[in-house]
Amino acid sequence: MDWQLIGTATAASAAAGLATAAGALPVLAIPGISRRLETIFLGFSAGVMLAASFFSLILPGLEAAESSGHSSAAAAFIIAGAILIGALTLQLVNHYVPHEHFLIGRNPTAAATRLARIWLFVIAITLHNFPEGLAVGVSFGGNDMANGAATALGIGIQNVPEGLAVAVSLASVGYGRLFSFVAAFMTGLVEPVGGFLGISAVTASSALLPWGLGFAAGAMIWVVSSEIIPETHREGRQNAATTALMAGLVLMLCLDWSLG
Repeated sequence: MDWQLIGTATAASAAAGLATAAGALPVLAIPGISRRLETIFLGFSAGVMLAASFFSLILPGLEAAESSGHSSAAAAFIIAGAILIGALTLQLVNHYVPHEHFLIGRNPTAAATRLARIWLFVIAITLHNFPEGLAVGVSFGGNDMANGAATALGIGIQNVPEGLAVAVSLASVGYGRLFSFVAAFMTGLVEPVGGFLGISAVTASSALLPWGLGFAAGAMIWVVSSEIIPETHREGRQNAATTALMAGLVLMLCLDWSLG
C-alpha cells in the first residue's frame, strides 16, 4: 500500500469537501438568496460533476484498462459495466434509504420529530456528496497527480456554490442558520471518507483502477441526472440552470486540460 499516495488523495478530497463549508459561511450573515440564484448554483455544480465524470474519470479509466493489457473493446466494456454498477448502486441506496431532497421539501411521510428530520437530511447529504469524494480519491490512482489535482480542484470549486445553495435551502424551510451551516459542513466531512476508500481500493489492486474510475463516474452521473437536474428545472428556470451547467462543464474542461 502506498500510504503517501493514500494520504495525498485523502487530503485532497478533504480540501474539496471543506470548500462546501466555505461556501456555506454566508448563510450565517445574509438572510438568503433568491431561488433563481440557487438554481444557477446547482446547475453550475451539475456541469462540473458531468465534466469531471468524463474528463477525469471515464477517459482515464479507459486508458488505465488499455494499459493493463485489455483491447479497446474490452476496455470500453469494463468502463461501461463499472459506470452502470455505480449508477445502480446509487439507485438502490436512493430507493431503500429514506431521505429528503433539498429543494423538493420535506417528505410528508417522514417522522415528525426534529431528530428524525435531521437524520434524514444527513442521509441525503451523504447520498449526494459521497460520490464526489470517491471520484477525487480514485482520480489519484496510478499516481496520477495531475488528474487528481484537476478533479479535486473542480469538485472544490463546485462545492462552494453548492454549499451555499444547500445551506440556504435548509434555512429557507425553517432550519436555523447555524444548523444549516453545520449540515453543509457535514457534507464536507463525507468527502474525505469517500476519497480514502476510493484511493485505498485502487492502490490495493491496480486491476481495480478502471473499475473504480468507472464506478465513481456512474455514481456522479446518476446524482446529476436524478437529483440535481430535476431540482433545477422546476418552476420554469431550466434555461438559467442549463446555462449554468454549460458554464460549469466548460470551466472544468479548461481546468482539466490545463492541469493535465
